Amino acid sequence: MVVKTSIRLVAVAIILFNCSQNEHTKTITVKNTLDMERTFETVELSKDFLKIDDLSSISIQDSDTKKLLVTQTIDYDGDGVLDVILFQPQVEANSEKVYEIVKIQESERPKADTLCYSRFVPERTDDYTWENNRVAFRTYGPTAQKMIEDNIPGGTLSSGIDLWLKKVDYSIIDKWYAGNVKKSGYYHIDHGEGYDPYHVGKSRGTGGIGVWKGDTLLTSKNFTAYRTIAIGPLRTVFELDYEPWSEYGIKETKRISLDLGSNFSKFEISLVAENPVPNYTIGITLHDGKGDIILNDKDGYYGHWEAIDNSFVGEGIILDPQQVQQAFDFRTSTPDQSQLLIITEPNQTKLTYYAGFAWTKGGDVTTKENWIQMLDKESKKINNPLQVRSLNGTNS
Repeated sequence: MVVKTSIRLVAVAIILFNCSQNEHTKTITVKNTLDMERTFETVELSKDFLKIDDLSSISIQDSDTKKLLVTQTIDYDGDGVLDVILFQPQVEANSEKVYEIVKIQESERPKADTLCYSRFVPERTDDYTWENNRVAFRTYGPTAQKMIEDNIPGGTLSSGIDLWLKKVDYSIIDKWYAGNVKKSGYYHIDHGEGYDPYHVGKSRGTGGIGVWKGDTLLTSKNFTAYRTIAIGPLRTVFELDYEPWSEYGIKETKRISLDLGSNFSKFEISLVAENPVPNYTIGITLHDGKGDIILNDKDGYYGHWEAIDNSFVGEGIILDPQQVQQAFDFRTSTPDQSQLLIITEPNQTKLTYYAGFAWTKGGDVTTKENWIQMLDKESKKINNPLQVRSLNGTNS
């Protein structure tokens, strides 16, 4: 039985700020240290950082144009108090941009569609599916697992991560599932918005984990419980729990987030093991051993470029290179077990990485070289986050 709770949440920015509680207008500067323009990157400001008790009463505006930005507030722990506010600045290469924190009326707040969306899908057994304006993903729950174990057709036994290929920048999850209810297999056919041709099976898909032992990857089964933490215009966040798995008794909770404009989901996986674990391994399926492998140990990005139907898809993993023991191309005749494997250090209670993809018909890439450039650019942004610092706050 899947257990559901609803709370809200967010993630990260480098922030240094100090101003008094009674100030209504606060000024910050966002610094970009890279030789590239930064857009579609989410900055998080906490309630404690801003020294503002009620984040629902504020917004963020461009200091030059006075234009209000789209924001999203999130309650981390479900206590009814908003903990953080998110926004996406636009900062030129090697430069800074000034923004103001201002009090507003709710009627003044810019409206935006909920493009960062996720939900539990009981109408298709029990998937959990998430998307933004560029990409979509899904993984599988306990009903789908039990169907396989009871020899009932239509089940799925996998903790791998599936990819849904989108051509459009609006939400498609509800529409595609509704179509599938009317006609099974609807989302496996491209009706003009994209489709799901990606096979996961018992593989890791793009971004599933396991433990590499000998020449075998030990993995969990399907998730057993979920918690939807946030949906909104800038970020969706949720958590998935798994029953203890493998001979090591690993207890696993995945916290997954996806931001507007990003091709990569962020995975923050909490791990507790009863017995010493030799490693934690992240995988990308190689689909019958076809496609080209990308290994960059120096910068911590790993990818695959493959033909699917009459197009190409690039899949990738990005993480701290200091975590990686080795990465290699593993081929075998066992179905769904030819994979790119990234073996990480075992002595950690949280494994953090980014997993994502780009499709040539989605418009983000056209060649393998484009995909490598995207992986390289994303790794640079992850390793050099936007820096936020304070200027003098002023009374409104």
